[in-house]
Amino acid sequence: MRVWGRNTSANVQKVMWAIGELGLTCERIDVGGPFGKNNEPPYLAMNPNGVVPTLEEDDGFILWESNSIVRYLAARHGVGTLEPSDLHTRFSAQRWMDWNLSVTNGAIFPVFWGLIRTPPEQRDHKAIEAGKAKCVAALKIMDDQLTKTRYIADDEFTYGDIPIAPFVYRYFRLVPDHPPFPSVERWYKEICARPAFKEHVLDVPFT
Repeated sequence: MRVWGRNTSANVQKVMWAIGELGLTCERIDVGGPFGKNNEPPYLAMNPNGVVPTLEEDDGFILWESNSIVRYLAARHGVGTLEPSDLHTRFSAQRWMDWNLSVTNGAIFPVFWGLIRTPPEQRDHKAIEAGKAKCVAALKIMDDQLTKTRYIADDEFTYGDIPIAPFVYRYFRLVPDHPPFPSVERWYKEICARPAFKEHVLDVPFT
């Protein structure tokens, strides 16, 4: 099994974290960002979007879209752990994965891109502040949920937690003076204690 994508990509981190949770063996190949290759014909033949990550298995099966890869790996290797056996819990977890795509990705993008990948003199401070406000609104929704359950979908860790944790990590790191979110902070402390999260997110350069 191979994952094509640089380890500093939040989307690659989701997949590698899931692989770590599942105890799978995987070769990760640097693609994208400073490594390039993602717009070259061999990579585009696997992933026509030219983005990372892409999963390639030994039997030739190829899958792109990070949340779909996480779902696939959990369905194949983690039913009853990463993928909940209970139907209601499973779809609650998937709902939060979709929420990550529709809400948190767009909220954090101008904050991360503006503060990390844009020179200070070129930053769009209005867009950064608007992104911060959207992040706060998203974290309030999370905080309300996490007053009811230990993890995002239930009282057990599931793949629903995986896509949104890198968002929380980035926001907390970029905005240390954020408003208090006690339930999110309790949840995030537990996430940070997971060895696979530490390896594939916390210990990776923040660039």
